[in-house]
Amino acid sequence: MDFDAFSAGVEPGGLRNKSDIGVLICYILDSVGKPFRTEDLINIIQENGLANYFETNSAMAELIKCKNIEYTDDTQEYIQITENGKMISHQLNTTLSLSIRQKAIEATMRLVEKRKIEQENPVSIHKAEGGGYNVNFRITDGMRDLMSLTLFVPDISEANAVKRNFHKNPERMYSIILAAVIGEKEMIDEALKELNK
Repeated sequence: MDFDAFSAGVEPGGLRNKSDIGVLICYILDSVGKPFRTEDLINIIQENGLANYFETNSAMAELIKCKNIEYTDDTQEYIQITENGKMISHQLNTTLSLSIRQKAIEATMRLVEKRKIEQENPVSIHKAEGGGYNVNFRITDGMRDLMSLTLFVPDISEANAVKRNFHKNPERMYSIILAAVIGEKEMIDEALKELNK
C-alpha cells in the first residue's frame, strides 16, 4: 500500500494513507451514532497514535467538502456523519485493520463515558475574593442533585487537579462524604479502602 500521509506521531500499525484516515473518521462517527465534539474526534485519533494530527485535519476537511460529514452548526464545535459517510463506513471499514478499529472504538467509548460523568457531575472554578479559587462540585444521579459542595484551594493548578481527580470517580467522593456525615464507621472504612486501591 502506498503511504501518502505524514507519519509523525503515528504508532506502528497506525494509518499512513489519507483515504484510510477518512474511513476511520467515518467509522468512529458512525459507531457513535450522534454528533461528536470535533476537537475530541481529532484528539482520539492523534493521542492514540492512529494518524498524524495534520493529516487527520486534512482528511476531515476533505470529508466535509465531499459532504460525508458535516458540522452541526456554525460554531463547528460538533460534527456528525451524513448518509454518504455512513455508506463509506459500512462499505470500507474492513479496509482498516481490526486492531485499529478496536483501538479507535475503545478510546471513543472511554471519552464518551468521561464526558457523561462530567456532564452529570459538573465542576466550576471561580476566583475567590482575596485570592485563591472556589471549586464548586455537584454530584447528580442524572436527574437531581445528590450533593453540592464548594472547596477553597490556593491556586488554579490545584483547582484543576481537584477537578480532574473528582471526575475520575465522583461516586467515591459522595460515598466518603456521606459516610462521614452520617457517622457510619464501617462505610467510612470501606470507602477509604476503595480510595487506597
